[in-house]
Amino acid sequence: MRAAVGALLLAALAACAPIAELPSAPVPYGPAIAIRGAPVPMEPADPTRERLGNFTYAGGLHITSDQTSRLHGLSDLKVWPDGRFLAQGDQSDVVEGRLVLDVRGRLAGVTDAHMHALKDADGLELYAKGQKEFDAEGVAELPNGDRLVSFEQHDRILLYPRDGSIPRQAAMPTVRFKNNDAMEALATDPATGPDAYRVGVEETGEVYACRLSASCVLAGKVALDSGAGLVAMERMPGGRWAYLLRSYSAVRGNVVRLRITDSDGTVVDEVELAKPLTVDNLEGLGVVAGPGRRVRFYLVSDDNFGMYNGLPTDQRTLLLAFDWSPP
Repeated sequence: MRAAVGALLLAALAACAPIAELPSAPVPYGPAIAIRGAPVPMEPADPTRERLGNFTYAGGLHITSDQTSRLHGLSDLKVWPDGRFLAQGDQSDVVEGRLVLDVRGRLAGVTDAHMHALKDADGLELYAKGQKEFDAEGVAELPNGDRLVSFEQHDRILLYPRDGSIPRQAAMPTVRFKNNDAMEALATDPATGPDAYRVGVEETGEVYACRLSASCVLAGKVALDSGAGLVAMERMPGGRWAYLLRSYSAVRGNVVRLRITDSDGTVVDEVELAKPLTVDNLEGLGVVAGPGRRVRFYLVSDDNFGMYNGLPTDQRTLLLAFDWSPP
């Protein structure tokens, strides 16, 4: 019985889906922070290994900061060709900065980082309103600079205008979501229109096409393996889409799949990240077109603030890069 209870406790500690508990005391928010990045190999037992099928490891970092206690819980990521990035924390923190590449073009660090807290329409920080209100999961930036953020528990999508004016509700799928298994994936869809975006549902894999000027309609469904959820997606060059699927089991731990499909949903390629590779609760996905037909993917993990049910875990905030060459 003791062995069985111990196994269940270990599984609970490592589980990645629940939202971290609120810290017991206020924590500082700073406009600028220094982020340290400790290099991590793709496979700790073989640091020279860099290939996974058509994917090449392009560097990875375990990121931390001594200047804030809020650099945790990163649930989504967007990256631009000039290195600018935007990361959304699941306690409504926003991290912005630039990625640093070495002479080989591999991920080497983070610089010019800034951090702020999302506010509600009443001007109050969402964090102060409690877990049901601040549970942000997806982020997207429209061509005009306005941003969209999707939330779970209190399911909604808020539009944050570029000019800093108060946020307002944006169109969302009119379906009933399972608590804490809802709108994890969010991405703009500029090929459809400047106000177009897509929303992916974690539990079902359903993808909805939305516009600020119209309602959301079901556009397709991503096939999910048993126990997996759709946690991120992003449009790729040529009309393709990239999807991040995540699952957890006590036997294998975190298992993350990066899937590439054509516009009609046909799977083009897929890669699995699981032990003994470097992996954690990867939830955010950024896509950058490279030279030729190469595409770079950036993945970020949500460490749940290193806590689960009030007990510490060994989760980390990882930022990993992979280059993909079409087969």
